[in-house]
Amino acid sequence: MLFAAALGLGPLGAQPANAATNLVRNPGLEILDGPSQFPQCFEKSGWGDNDFSFAVTGDAHSGSRAVRIELTRRADGDRKTMMLENACAPQVTPAHQYDLSFWYKSTTPDVAFTLFRHDTVQGWVYWTDLKTLAQSAAWTRTEVRTPVIPPGTDRITWGGALYGVGTLTTDDYAMTDATVPAGPDPCATGGTGPECRGEWTVQTAEMPVRAMHSVLLHNGKVLLIAGSGNDLDMFEAGTFKTSLYDPVTGGYTAVPTPEDFFCAGHVQLPDGRVLVVGGNKDYAAPDGSVGYKGLRSSYVYDPGQNKYIKVNDMLAGHWYPSATAMGNGDVISLGGLAEDSSGTVVNEHFSYAQNKWLPLGEAKQAWSFWGLYPSMILLQDGRLFYTGSHVFGNGLPGTGASVYDYEAGTIADVPGLRKKDERDQSMSVLLPPAQDQKVATIGGGNHTVAPDAHGLVDLIDMKADSPRYVPGPDLPKGRYRDGTPQTGAEGKVYVSAVILPDGKVLETGGALHTYREDPVFEASLYDPATNTFQAGLATDPVPRTYHSSSLLLPDGRVLSVGDNPGDGSFDQRVSLYKPPYLFKGDRPQITSVAGTNWTYGTDQRITVDKPVVKASLIRPAAITHSSDPNQRYVDLPMTVDGNTVDLSLTSNPNLAPPGWYMLSVVDANGVPSVSKWVRIGAAGQVAAARVQDFAEGLRAAPASETDTAVPESTDHSDHQNHQGHEGVEMPAGFDGCDHSYGTISQCVPWTFPKKLNTVAERCDWLAENGYGTALKVSGRDRHGLDRVKDGIACGKGDVTKKRS
Repeated sequence: MLFAAALGLGPLGAQPANAATNLVRNPGLEILDGPSQFPQCFEKSGWGDNDFSFAVTGDAHSGSRAVRIELTRRADGDRKTMMLENACAPQVTPAHQYDLSFWYKSTTPDVAFTLFRHDTVQGWVYWTDLKTLAQSAAWTRTEVRTPVIPPGTDRITWGGALYGVGTLTTDDYAMTDATVPAGPDPCATGGTGPECRGEWTVQTAEMPVRAMHSVLLHNGKVLLIAGSGNDLDMFEAGTFKTSLYDPVTGGYTAVPTPEDFFCAGHVQLPDGRVLVVGGNKDYAAPDGSVGYKGLRSSYVYDPGQNKYIKVNDMLAGHWYPSATAMGNGDVISLGGLAEDSSGTVVNEHFSYAQNKWLPLGEAKQAWSFWGLYPSMILLQDGRLFYTGSHVFGNGLPGTGASVYDYEAGTIADVPGLRKKDERDQSMSVLLPPAQDQKVATIGGGNHTVAPDAHGLVDLIDMKADSPRYVPGPDLPKGRYRDGTPQTGAEGKVYVSAVILPDGKVLETGGALHTYREDPVFEASLYDPATNTFQAGLATDPVPRTYHSSSLLLPDGRVLSVGDNPGDGSFDQRVSLYKPPYLFKGDRPQITSVAGTNWTYGTDQRITVDKPVVKASLIRPAAITHSSDPNQRYVDLPMTVDGNTVDLSLTSNPNLAPPGWYMLSVVDANGVPSVSKWVRIGAAGQVAAARVQDFAEGLRAAPASETDTAVPESTDHSDHQNHQGHEGVEMPAGFDGCDHSYGTISQCVPWTFPKKLNTVAERCDWLAENGYGTALKVSGRDRHGLDRVKDGIACGKGDVTKKRS
């Protein structure tokens, strides 16, 4: 197998199965339509700016006719021969899969096997590109299995799409039902055990650090970054921590940590190192006169050496920055706080090839403020989608979501996001598969004004001409610590959402308010195919609120860590979740992988020990503050011959940015294999992306003309302000915390819940939630908790007599 792979993969299924019924009408293209003299039930299709011709030719694979397409000039778009979008299109059954094939010759490798589906509500829609076809001077058969047909789909149409100058000739189309039957679902017949709810276990050994950040490495270990752990004493002592956790042994290894990476950004690089972006230069002043300050420093964690290695400084300081991996392996970082506590408007661009941050003039600037931990998801055409998920305070002006073209410097508002000023520490996920370009934004609140968190889920299809968020199903209701159920519009902030290998999304953890009050115990599975939540899963017994995170492990379990450090508490236990699929029978196994270095646009051969229905790549997590914009699940269309499977990797690096991924297969019962690690684009190869024409209806104005451009700037002046572009003044309490009470690391809410109206009620609430009593007042007593003016809030004299 390895020898054959080194020479190039031989074709699977060289001939269609004799017993299978071909569902394609006029499959050999022999019958011509009278008026058009084009093969009956087929059409000339395509889009874009290109010069093309279609011809019926006698140079056929069999019979006397085939169709030849020629492109002589191409700016964008494609041309393709496909079944007509009417009764000629083959009928399909939801939950089934089909093997599609045709014979072809081409003079260019710029050919994609493309697939459309007829949705009973939306009509005909582009579905996905199944594979990229190799250039071939001789007749060659290509075959691929469809993904599982989604609900509401009754017909499909498909064919070869030519998207480069050259010719493509096709003939002898075939489509057969290849469905692998699933076993009975125990949950559909009243089952309530772990096969329906999953199972949590809590590790007895505590983490040696307060994990603010969690990063899964390609060696299967988890990097837990604390920095100072939101502890001023640790910061002043210069005690910064990182620990390496091994989920297999349960052991921890300390990692020397040179600076305070508390609230830094982080992202996986193509070679498996972790880029750490900025961090905490200094804590906020107790009186609120100066906020937190961002570091310009940046480091790379090298798993091979288990150490941080410094790279050059960034253009500006960044505390709470985003970090998005691009299709060429570079990283774009936006937002956060600068060295002077202002909101930075400086974009940062890390060149992977040069292993450094680019200087001003090479790092492209929009001079826009993107907030703190702005969720910036890479789209298939290389643009960035700001989903509206962020940390602290209100959302950005305008609609609260936008598409940013980094190369062109344009920003286009995206409409439809509900409660855009209450998406603080919501979570946004590029839903499985990445090829669908659909995003869910889940839950959220507002750290500054502290309303009840909501349970809204908004969905957007970035394949649409004019994308807009639409309402999805609300989050299922959970329970509070005392067992009281959630009611009304109550939802969650601090949501964790984890993509699983079966293509569903686990959401877990959270709280009713954007501080430690009222953790919510609830977990569910969201299914993108049906747009529904499976409620009632087992729940993590450990509260997972502020600074919590959850991630997928290679064995299919989910790890959850973290809790609120702002009031001096932090639960340092690790929880591990076994999803229901781990209780539904024997797991399929990947028994061999021909190679672990994968090139874009190629087929990769694996063997399995039993029939499987899907295969995928999942990018390892790098998460903090409900934010991992790089999380993605990339579908791998399959060509199946018994237990030998060829997997088709996309040719578009924007769909699967280069790096290490977890490869898994799933059987008909939804049970996944243990993952194998493979590296995509290992040699730095970036294929010519086949980019679809999506989201073109959005107005793309220069950044300086949009609502997301820089708000009123301050008079602060430091080296982050370039060419007169100054940082954005952050309002007092932007982080939702009043630092005037107790120690500087305590986060007394900037605004108390509405039900707490008297001094006594507020002081009782502070005591009940672990803040203590008799808090030192080091700044302005804006809550009026020091009634006797002795410098102590909630002291004996403040809450006696009328307790008002």
